[in-house]
Amino acid sequence: MDRKQCCVKLSVQPSRGPMDEKFIVLVQNALPGSQLTIRALHQCEDGHSWEAFGHYTADTTGTIDVSEDPSIRGTYSGVEQMGLLWSLRPIPGSKPGLRIRKKNLQTPMEVTISVYQGHQTEGFADLVPLSGVVVERWYMAPGVRRIPVTEGGLTATLFLPSGPGPFPGLLDLWGGGAQLVEYRAALLASHGFASMAIDYLTSKFTMETGKMVDNQYFETAYRVLQQHPQVCGSKIAMIGLSFGTSMTLKMAIYSEVIKLSAAVCISGSHVQPVEGSVEEIMGFFQKNAGKTRFNEKNEAIWRDLLLPIPTDPSLKADVGRLQCPLLLVVGEDDQNWPAQESALDIKEMMARAGNSHLLTVLSYPNAGHLIEPPYTPHARSSTFKTVEIQEKVMCLWGGQTVEHFRAQEDAWKKILVFLRENLYGGRKPTSFSHL
Repeated sequence: MDRKQCCVKLSVQPSRGPMDEKFIVLVQNALPGSQLTIRALHQCEDGHSWEAFGHYTADTTGTIDVSEDPSIRGTYSGVEQMGLLWSLRPIPGSKPGLRIRKKNLQTPMEVTISVYQGHQTEGFADLVPLSGVVVERWYMAPGVRRIPVTEGGLTATLFLPSGPGPFPGLLDLWGGGAQLVEYRAALLASHGFASMAIDYLTSKFTMETGKMVDNQYFETAYRVLQQHPQVCGSKIAMIGLSFGTSMTLKMAIYSEVIKLSAAVCISGSHVQPVEGSVEEIMGFFQKNAGKTRFNEKNEAIWRDLLLPIPTDPSLKADVGRLQCPLLLVVGEDDQNWPAQESALDIKEMMARAGNSHLLTVLSYPNAGHLIEPPYTPHARSSTFKTVEIQEKVMCLWGGQTVEHFRAQEDAWKKILVFLRENLYGGRKPTSFSHL
């Protein structure tokens, strides 16, 4: 190793910050024109390790600025300020079907960023880095409170922003993978929304009785949120992904209790038996399971289960009756659910009903099903356990990594703007940038 390279300095600013904030990675004091590899390493809570790296050439001052200089090759190429996060992938030799999902929101996602001499692609464990920095990315801002909710038989977690409030409320519903998924709600609370993540498929009630929750379960969640002293009960929205979209639309349209100020539906569909409960909607999907396709890698493709979009009005949520603004987020390469076809039909239905002024559609070419907060690494496929069958399958979500990352970044910004406009009247709530 050249002696000068021993003095290489690596800095990341801010080294501690929110998951959806960009950081600047800077290498200094390298040999001018030298070839260097910048690598990120993250160990998940499940013990699996993920990496991303780019190949760079130091400029005439011995500097590399990842926000301005291109990666020649690696897990990403070109000028990609956050490539070290969004292009994270399981290290070689990992088991297939992995996906990063943060579970303990009271600890940060830790990423070790290191710089190595030469353009390296493998064997990093045997290499000595020239310099390294540990970076923390948080879903919870300082002062955000995490409150488990069990009243009314709920299995849920409420995240309250810092400060006295009252805050607008959000009910956060994930999809058919079930469990209590908290990280999006925590991040939304960090942006000023009192966000309640709800487990409605594997709730304590379901685990103890073997019965699925009824539609009143969501109304109970709404009431609990509405009546919280730090929540503005007249300003509540719902956000759903995948099957969470089905329940969001059902509640927004048909509930006599739930009166939403806005709804966000990501990668979902309005196709469902109108009178159906959670169990009946699941049963309707399961009845079409014969339409499942498998690709050459034996990955399950479920998008055909709801195709063609029915003409029978009893099999579609009547979006023409919606009275609150609706934001649809669509990945055009969604292989899991027919989000694009559904969005087109929703648009037509709302136009016919005269409420199309309430609809905004964000549609992204080459984005897949799992459109998550920005810089969440893309999983084109992963293992997935269905609630009904309780068996793991390899599921194809779709999406191309670069386009999917861009969709996540753009959609998140626009979701936050949409929620601020409809819950805060356009005012920007206090949120965190630096920790």
